[in-house]
Amino acid sequence: MNKNYYAILMAGGVGSRFWPISTSDNPKQFHDMLGTGDTLIQKTFKRLNKFIPTENILILTNERYNDLVLEQLPMVKQDQVVLEPAMRNTAPCILYASLKIQKMNPNAVMIVAPSDHWIEDEDAFAKDVKMCFDKCEKEDALCTLGIKPTFPNTGFGYIEYQKGSTDALKKVDQFREKPDYETAKEFLAQGNFLWNAGIFMWSVSTIVNAFKAFQPSQFKLFADGMPIYNTAGERSFIQENYSKAENISIDYAILEQSKSIFVLPATFDWNDLGTWGSLYDKLDKDENNNAIVNSKVIAEDANGNMIRTPKDKIVVVDGLKDYIIVDKEEVLLIYPKSKEQDIKKVLNSVKEKFGDQHA
Repeated sequence: MNKNYYAILMAGGVGSRFWPISTSDNPKQFHDMLGTGDTLIQKTFKRLNKFIPTENILILTNERYNDLVLEQLPMVKQDQVVLEPAMRNTAPCILYASLKIQKMNPNAVMIVAPSDHWIEDEDAFAKDVKMCFDKCEKEDALCTLGIKPTFPNTGFGYIEYQKGSTDALKKVDQFREKPDYETAKEFLAQGNFLWNAGIFMWSVSTIVNAFKAFQPSQFKLFADGMPIYNTAGERSFIQENYSKAENISIDYAILEQSKSIFVLPATFDWNDLGTWGSLYDKLDKDENNNAIVNSKVIAEDANGNMIRTPKDKIVVVDGLKDYIIVDKEEVLLIYPKSKEQDIKKVLNSVKEKFGDQHA
């Protein structure tokens, strides 16, 4: 296994559209959403661990999830868990983790990957990542994996690459915001647009130099800690300084400003598992097209439903079509799939009426 390969596993999000299973105390990456026996973070770790040494995988997460990470990934040591004391979007935490890696190994190449995505063909994933690593080792390139769009999705950002390129890795023209439906249809018709999956590869020196060039004050804030990173003094430095960092995404901070970005159209099936509907799409269905996790179901005139309960709970459904039915100790959600984007709003109403303990 290549000792210069590193990974940053992003595991700090709350996944509020998967409420009531995903809560701020126990978000979706720590749940077995697919009913496979592995939580999403366990699946992602195993996928990366096929070609990246165990000790080279850092888990980037919020302080409150430290114990969950160590419990679910017993092969990980405490010093591999990089804790954010405050929520500051993706740029500061990536810079912080990158400086830690640079101190360990200045020749490192690394992948930054979300901990809660679904990827079917793990060998194809490894092959794509290694192809990007090869480019990053040879030149100052920032690479990303783009997903070939299957429909005009308005929930993703898009990557526009240069038309006519015959290279496997294509030069990126620009990153585009989440479009409206008509714009998304236009993107698909043009043929040189990919979904932005938020999976990035670069050498540690290239990303650190990019921060130095495009985010000098952010860079200085974290570079000042370089002498004490990976030592006992690191924690207090980060506690004191992290919240001073600007709240900015890696896309805005670096990617939209860099002229040396390449995208590889992914050769694997991918799903961001962002909503109950996207989970429904990935699960096997029964004869009535219901997707069922953990439950024992009797369905009459009920189809297209997403049903999830505690293990072996018996559910009887009659006359429901295209609903999300999720049962958890103190919360039962019965909600139309067509309105799944509103679950965040519902969550806020529950907080207002019944308190934060259910959120």
